Amino acid sequence: MADTTVKKHREPLLHIAKRDDMVWWKACLIRLSAILLALLLVGIISSLLTGEGFGGVYSIMLRGAFGRIFQGKTSLLWRFFQQTAILLCLSLAVTPAFKMRFWNCGAEGQALIGGLAAMVCMMKLGGKMPEWLLIVVIVVFSCLAGAVWGVIPALFKAHYKTNETLFTLMMNYVATQIVAYYVYLTGKGSGIIQPVSTGNLPVIAGLPYLLNILIVCVLMVVLFVYLKYSKHGYEIAVVGESQNTARYIGIRVKKVIIRTMLLSGALCGVAGLLLVAGTDHSINTNTVGGQGFTAIMVSWLGHFNPFVMALISGLVVFLRSGAGKVADSFFLNGSFADIVSGVVILFLVGCEFFIRYSVKIRRGKKGGNA
Repeated sequence: MADTTVKKHREPLLHIAKRDDMVWWKACLIRLSAILLALLLVGIISSLLTGEGFGGVYSIMLRGAFGRIFQGKTSLLWRFFQQTAILLCLSLAVTPAFKMRFWNCGAEGQALIGGLAAMVCMMKLGGKMPEWLLIVVIVVFSCLAGAVWGVIPALFKAHYKTNETLFTLMMNYVATQIVAYYVYLTGKGSGIIQPVSTGNLPVIAGLPYLLNILIVCVLMVVLFVYLKYSKHGYEIAVVGESQNTARYIGIRVKKVIIRTMLLSGALCGVAGLLLVAGTDHSINTNTVGGQGFTAIMVSWLGHFNPFVMALISGLVVFLRSGAGKVADSFFLNGSFADIVSGVVILFLVGCEFFIRYSVKIRRGKKGGNA
């Protein structure tokens, strides 16, 4: 006799559903709560490791990031703004590509190549032309070098459908080795290029970082307008949503991909220029210092909004500098700053899940449907 038993379908205990677009202030409240919870956890971890209370830990972090500004010592404060500006510049650079769904993971290499172009111009052309003209040449060649390094993966993606993530990552290693070889030759095996005095960006009001900060602020506003209100920005958004739709309405997708990566690489070149000609006046393989990869996270968490990205860049730099000061003060491992930054980033990434999705718990009688 056939088994006529009907097995009842049971709903899972937890059900994840995609939310409708959340009201902006609720999303901001969730993100703010995530940051506060992360800082609370960071305080607990720091207190356990150092024996200091919350007040003492965050006092040290504030001094490490901003210095003793109330005593007139502002050098650390300006360094904070400089580091924020560089991270923001790299984040701005990858944003047009990301909005187009072109995963440019090569900001590190593109900035290095831009910085290398600046260094070559400073060393080879310094003293052979007026200083103002030398600076113009440096700017042009830095942007051009970064643009070329960025457009190579774009050409292969547009014409041969290669994987842009792997391609741009590999270009980072190539750029690093080119810089290492140049430093080895120029430094005559020492691995160090002494700071160059020609071709440096001008100092405004006696503050060596001010020009860098102003340039990045201008780029932030320009990119916001470009992405939100220009025809090119509209085409980037459409290609990012659907390449088939873009082709249907007459957008030349290959052209948009190549043009956008030219822009992305050129902006990375600007970051390299600011680091070499505006800050270090030299170059090595660690000039960018991994910030090209951090910029990916900043751009994504900022939802491609330059102004939000500026706030996130400042938060990342504060955590890195402040936690570094705590580690130095209490002889902790150098990875402490990375741990602190990672905790906050983890909370920020996690909160995005709860903004986009809701978690529902099954209700109902035992053995019945929810």
